[in-house]
Amino acid sequence: MKFSKLLFLSLFCISLVSFKPMDVKPLKKINASIYFLSDKQQLESLLRKTYEWIETKSSKMDFDVVENKKGDKYIGLNLKAHTKRLEELKKTNFFAQEFLDNYNKIGLKIGDNLKTNKMEYLVGDLPPYGNDANMWCDCQDSPDEYWKTMKISIVKIDNNKATLNWTWTEWKDKSKYNVKAIKENGIWKISYLEGFDYNSLTKI
Repeated sequence: MKFSKLLFLSLFCISLVSFKPMDVKPLKKINASIYFLSDKQQLESLLRKTYEWIETKSSKMDFDVVENKKGDKYIGLNLKAHTKRLEELKKTNFFAQEFLDNYNKIGLKIGDNLKTNKMEYLVGDLPPYGNDANMWCDCQDSPDEYWKTMKISIVKIDNNKATLNWTWTEWKDKSKYNVKAIKENGIWKISYLEGFDYNSLTKI
């Protein structure tokens, strides 16, 4: 019995002496480019989800206006519809407060211009603001489900701000559409869209 115990202890000691730990490679420092890659993916996802929502779920009631009693001229902004639209945009969580404030400012200015006759908008005519194109894409027509294939280019990421643009892959004559985004509470949100430039939409 004693002999078996001594044999066991001897074998145990030998195993401890001969034991070699597994080779553990030191952790390499994470390349800083991974940070930008992660932001790039988030920004691309934001843009695709935004345009999918615009084309499939959005009410598209931007800057709805009201007619005069004769029904031949628009005389102001439909404030009730405008407020509802702002709430709709906010609920998506795609748009930064900066974008929402600018959107609201544009709507109120358009309404004021119509109310004071600084801008004339006859029923049946195209709006006197904008460039006769869809403000969301600067287009009058679009490829089917273009958000799945749109080419997105990240121009610059600077801390919590980003500049990017997108275009279609199906139609080569589509010009680039400029976008800006910022991080709010760690989440990328759209802060600027080219089609909703305040100066362009409110100039008389």
